[in-house]
Amino acid sequence: MPPFVFDVPEQPKVDEMRPEKDHPDYRHPLYVGTWKRSVPGKDELFARDDMDEPHLKRKHALLAKYPEITKLYGHDFRTFYVATAINIAQIGLAYYFGHQEQTPWLWFILSAYFVGGTATGVVGVIIHEACHNLITGSKVLDRMMGMYTNIVLPVPISQSFRRYHIQHHSWQGVDGMDPDLPLEWEVSLIKGNAFKKILWILIYPVMYVGRGLIMQQERKYVPGKWEIINVVFSIVMDTIIVKVCGYRGLAYLFLSLWFGYSLHPGAAHFIQEHYTFGDGQETYSYYGILNIPFMNIGYHNEHHDFQMIPWSKLPNLRSLATEYYDTLAYHTSWLKVHYKFITDCTMAPQSRVVRDYTTFKKGRALFSKIREYAISKKDQ
Repeated sequence: MPPFVFDVPEQPKVDEMRPEKDHPDYRHPLYVGTWKRSVPGKDELFARDDMDEPHLKRKHALLAKYPEITKLYGHDFRTFYVATAINIAQIGLAYYFGHQEQTPWLWFILSAYFVGGTATGVVGVIIHEACHNLITGSKVLDRMMGMYTNIVLPVPISQSFRRYHIQHHSWQGVDGMDPDLPLEWEVSLIKGNAFKKILWILIYPVMYVGRGLIMQQERKYVPGKWEIINVVFSIVMDTIIVKVCGYRGLAYLFLSLWFGYSLHPGAAHFIQEHYTFGDGQETYSYYGILNIPFMNIGYHNEHHDFQMIPWSKLPNLRSLATEYYDTLAYHTSWLKVHYKFITDCTMAPQSRVVRDYTTFKKGRALFSKIREYAISKKDQ
């Protein structure tokens, strides 16, 4: 059972966080399950849970104890200024490399990795904020913010990501409904082989898009209006970039995208968030120094619990409910997340937990009993 802290000594379990035996949901208050994580060579498929995802119920538990959390709800328009700075920097570098053909390829590649890859990672965070309407608070304006940030990503990501990401929150871990889950071939092919896991991480930008497209075909989705607008917008922007910066400038942006979403320290959050490093816990936060440039994207338990809190206030949530978030397992190094995932033969793409739709609905149906339980506790 947690706490499991990846690279610092374990902390003692807080007594008040121990499960309440008479509560309708045995996981209360931390909502950590009893399932065992899937291990390659021992297990063939994902771990399987007997309850719904934990975040909605933990949110209710936290609000009952700390109603002032709602004061953290809102949006942060400063995110727009960060997006603007990145657009200027990335287009500026694309222009430089597009017009300085004598620049050594090593300098070109290193710049794309360290500068462009980092910038791309932050762009992903901003698009993520826009998905939840946390920049302006307006659905339409935040969609536009997502596309504005998408300018330096030469592929149309923001609007499709918005759709699939919201589905991920709604159906976290539900087999066949959560687009964030690895595909069957990823599970069966990669296993615990370190070399295959490196290759898998290197093609992660393709897989991230591919999973959504495959689910779209299986469920007969058609692209929405905003997704079509996003495609047209990206084509127009790419055309302008080629005319202004040349094809070498566009290549810099493509390489930045590839590095930023693959084997880059900032991309380790894709592994950190829901790959199971321990039993019973399906979401992990990262509390380390790289949360500063990457706009607190590591605060993933906090974000899933409270999707209406912008990036700048997630540390306030953790400070307010420290007995919850510091008792759950968490990471403090993204470099070690990648290292652990790659080198540990017990970790693989199958290191996820799933539940079927019936199990999910059964867990959700407990809310009425949980409300009755809370009332009875108040009357005592």
